[in-house]
Amino acid sequence: MNLLFSPKDEEFRASVREFAKKNMPPDTSKRVGNGLRIHKEDIVNWQKILYKKGWGAVSWPAQFGGPGWNATQQYIFEEETSAANAPIQLPFGLKMVGPVIMAFGNKTQQDYYLPRIISGQDWWCQGYSEPGSGSDLASLKTKAVDHGDHYVVNGQKTWTTMAQYADMIFCLVRTSSEGRQQEGISFLLIDMKTSGITVRPIITLDGEHEVNEVWFENVVVPKENLVGEENKGWTYAKYLLSLERTNIAQVGKSKRELKRLIQIAHSIEADGQRLIDQQRFRDQIAQVQLELNALEITNLRVISATDKKVGPEASLLKIRGSEVQQRLTELMMQALGHYAIPFIPQALELGSSSTDIAPDYPNFAPALSGTYFNYRKTTIYGGSNEVQRNIITQMMLNL
Repeated sequence: MNLLFSPKDEEFRASVREFAKKNMPPDTSKRVGNGLRIHKEDIVNWQKILYKKGWGAVSWPAQFGGPGWNATQQYIFEEETSAANAPIQLPFGLKMVGPVIMAFGNKTQQDYYLPRIISGQDWWCQGYSEPGSGSDLASLKTKAVDHGDHYVVNGQKTWTTMAQYADMIFCLVRTSSEGRQQEGISFLLIDMKTSGITVRPIITLDGEHEVNEVWFENVVVPKENLVGEENKGWTYAKYLLSLERTNIAQVGKSKRELKRLIQIAHSIEADGQRLIDQQRFRDQIAQVQLELNALEITNLRVISATDKKVGPEASLLKIRGSEVQQRLTELMMQALGHYAIPFIPQALELGSSSTDIAPDYPNFAPALSGTYFNYRKTTIYGGSNEVQRNIITQMMLNL
């Protein structure tokens, strides 16, 4: 297996880099590059720019509107756009429910939903976790009762990311209580404007409204919104989770943040010496860089074997990717020293003056505390890292 990029790959990289340089909205780039608050408009606008180019869903096959790129091209695209300070492409539609609809949905669902995802017309959110049913997802209690041509859904989902913006939610619901827990789950697509849905904010440690509770009270969902077969939703859920966990690795994003850490280490002094010139701190940067390099190679090995079923590798990428992301924020906070103590939410907005908010502080200091708080969740969502280690053990030892 050759993990080196070919001349053709490097030519492709240059074209992506040039496109991102010419088309990235400057304000969006500044927000992303400085760890500031990203708005819905930033994400939707970037998605529409990519869609116009034909790059709206780089991992999708051409038959569903994707560019038909191979895995290496997809990897290069994500690395280069991350380096250009691009906002995330919303994964809930593009990398979660979209592939599920391609694999298990009917043609009517594919023809209707997939174009709306790739164009940025529909914003999706994920209805998986519930109070008491997070890592033990199969114990979920939200019910969908059969009423002939429709279901009536009652229950609650929690930690629903960006649900306040969502047009649609893909939802795991219980349609049967017989047999094993996993055997009575179905996969529904639900319009968030349906009567009976209530979204309530959960404010996170960084003071942001990113996650929510979603309540369903006698919500009517047409039968045509069932993906695949009734009571087979656990199969589709596992397929989706393998995609989500692989996506959490975020190698390109971590490489961008490593560069940011090194820039901070060049600008901060302690005891009359730049941090980058201090052996102990430089060793810590080298350590996380080595971990990121190892993660990148593992990620490349996984994508180079895309014809094979993703197994414990998805959990491994999730674990190491999330830990590297947290370590980078920890080192940034460590680099800031006493500047990292206050968290000033006003500094998360583009155009705020750090010198007015926090006199004598480095420009990047007030926002970094918020980033640190926000990244405490990475080892929990998508299945906690403790659970992922159990999955790896069970799959590798056939327990």
